[in-house]
Amino acid sequence: MKNMHLNKKIAVLFLLGGAFLMPTSCKKELLDPAPLNSLSDKTIFSTPDRFLSLVNGIYDNLKSGQLYGGRAIVYGDIRAEEFLNETGNGVTGLQTWNHTVVESSNEVNNLWNAAYATINSCNIFIEGADINRAVVGNDALVNQYIAEARFVRALCYHTLLRSYCRPYADGNGSQPGVPLRLRAETGPENNDLARATVAEVYAQILDDLNFAEANLAATNGSALLNTTRAHKNSAVALKTRVYLGMQRYGDVITEANKIVPAAAPFKAASGVAHELQAAVKNVFTTPYTTTESIFSMPFTTNDLPGTQNGLGSYYNPGPRGIGDFSLNPAGIIGDSVTFAGNDARRQFVFINTNNKPYMNKFPAGPEHLDYAPVIRYAEVLLNLAEAEARTNGISDRAVNLLNAVRTRSGGSAYSNTSFASGDALASAVLKERRVELLGEGFRAFDSMRLLANIPGKANVAAIFPTVSEYIWPIPSGELAVNKLCTQNP
Repeated sequence: MKNMHLNKKIAVLFLLGGAFLMPTSCKKELLDPAPLNSLSDKTIFSTPDRFLSLVNGIYDNLKSGQLYGGRAIVYGDIRAEEFLNETGNGVTGLQTWNHTVVESSNEVNNLWNAAYATINSCNIFIEGADINRAVVGNDALVNQYIAEARFVRALCYHTLLRSYCRPYADGNGSQPGVPLRLRAETGPENNDLARATVAEVYAQILDDLNFAEANLAATNGSALLNTTRAHKNSAVALKTRVYLGMQRYGDVITEANKIVPAAAPFKAASGVAHELQAAVKNVFTTPYTTTESIFSMPFTTNDLPGTQNGLGSYYNPGPRGIGDFSLNPAGIIGDSVTFAGNDARRQFVFINTNNKPYMNKFPAGPEHLDYAPVIRYAEVLLNLAEAEARTNGISDRAVNLLNAVRTRSGGSAYSNTSFASGDALASAVLKERRVELLGEGFRAFDSMRLLANIPGKANVAAIFPTVSEYIWPIPSGELAVNKLCTQNP
């Protein structure tokens, strides 16, 4: 797990640590102001309000600056070719950008630790909530809370697989995955745990998400909570991403069909009425809670992602950020066919005073209040379009889905005759993903799930699937405390 052992009380406190910071339907603190170090395991589950506070604490752990508060998203982009490093700052992803991370690198250890700490908070809650069901007196509500924890756990495990493990396509999931921790850990007795296979971790992810879909609420009752807490469609949407990573395209179609109609206009017919916004800019401006945003990490002036963690800090030059990464002119912004000059998404590209292009998708600052996007409906449409193209070739539906995203921002529409094959259509979807999801953490994953090269940039060479740098090493902190965990070759 982490290189810091947690005793039982500390583990409970960690779970409680952010309980007040996530939005809820209540306007006052949900826990009594008793000293937290005096709380027993039974005390923290002693009232229905405390159940909800613990759920909120899980979400707050997920939005750690080292995880989905910023860095997990940033790392997924800067490994690939869309961004150029400008500051040479070793604290903000330089080794990730130039593929020189080692097992002791901060980013390698910090992301792992944040993910497993969040997973452990989920496990603590799942076990405690199940034992203390009678406190709430409503099995369906307890199952909903457990489903939220399992949704978060699934997201964390998928994030770990994308960073530290060979893609599913390499050996059909037979390669080493990560230690699969599914029970609450409140001491060092279970530190030694061998790595499960990639396939075994994916199976657990899908089991969690299937449980989540079955037990989550159809809607959380407000635009804010529908964006910041999981509901049924959140689980479905994440499953489309997971299956896409496994190249199980038929399953992508099956899941996406639950929230995407057969024909335009594409709007979820059940649960939250997800749909594309008329203007893409609206997704990235306050209040950040449109029906396109399926799941996001919220921030306020009293609850920030932390210094050098927020998305705007990385991508906006001063005074709104540090501007560690500019946009690569040789990347997708240089493709005038895919990304035309009149495309509304060009508003997210600006030329700074140093005459270099930067991304302005996360404009809030110097306090980085932009919600961090984790799942958007646009991604689901593109997941489905790619799966349709790879399964059914050139189909009306695949083209229409691609066009829905593309023409929303003024891009020219494709027709079926625009493509010579289903593979050509899938390639166009991949290019559209680079435009639509720029800066949202997908580019490296989209290359790796297909066992393609991670493209080079500037003076950094491409990384081929056959070299060790293709994935991150297992962190030194884990190897120091887990004798059964092995390093990547």
